[in-house]
Amino acid sequence: MCGRFTLVTSIEDIAAQFSVTNISVEHQPRYNIAPTQEVLVLVKNGDRRLDQFRWGLVPHWSKGPNTRYSMINARAETVAEKPSYRTPFAKRRCLVLADGFYEWQKRGDEKAPMYIRLESGRPFGLAGLWDLWTPPEGGEPLKSCTIVTTTPNELLKPIHNRMPVILPDGAIEAWLDIDGANKDELLSLLGPYPDAELEAYAVSRYVNSPANDSPKCIQPV
Repeated sequence: MCGRFTLVTSIEDIAAQFSVTNISVEHQPRYNIAPTQEVLVLVKNGDRRLDQFRWGLVPHWSKGPNTRYSMINARAETVAEKPSYRTPFAKRRCLVLADGFYEWQKRGDEKAPMYIRLESGRPFGLAGLWDLWTPPEGGEPLKSCTIVTTTPNELLKPIHNRMPVILPDGAIEAWLDIDGANKDELLSLLGPYPDAELEAYAVSRYVNSPANDSPKCIQPV
């Protein structure tokens, strides 16, 4: 699964890398992004624009805005069939922007936090789905999202049995183009990222608490 990640890159650098033409949100460096918090996403509606969605998908047909913990991730193997995800997969795809993520490696009776990022240090886009839930009694609609996960690459296998789908630059346009790609093409994008381009290192248990959000979270130990 993917339960925590970082985004410390400036919004100006993010916009430049992902060819964003519409910036209407603010962003501060985040070292420990957790479920139910706001995350920075990239969507395409004519042009590419940045937005903020709540992490933890609330399907449009839900009776209420509360999410189950499992709705923070969607498995690539079933994302096109499960009722909660099939409509967003077809019509509401996004990139959840990050520059690193955490996984907890089991070591005996304990779990040690590991930080994984691109060796280049560049930000990247995680394959995401989003939906819009409208309160039945009226009020502000809720935009929420989930991160698609897949089988791990060779680097991640000793750490965890899942990893988030990191989309390479050449796959981003197809993922964001709601009218263009077909189901089989989209599913073919949801494989593990090449392990040679990633690095992983141990960090302290300071990151275990979502209340901690500082550079100390990503310091190697």
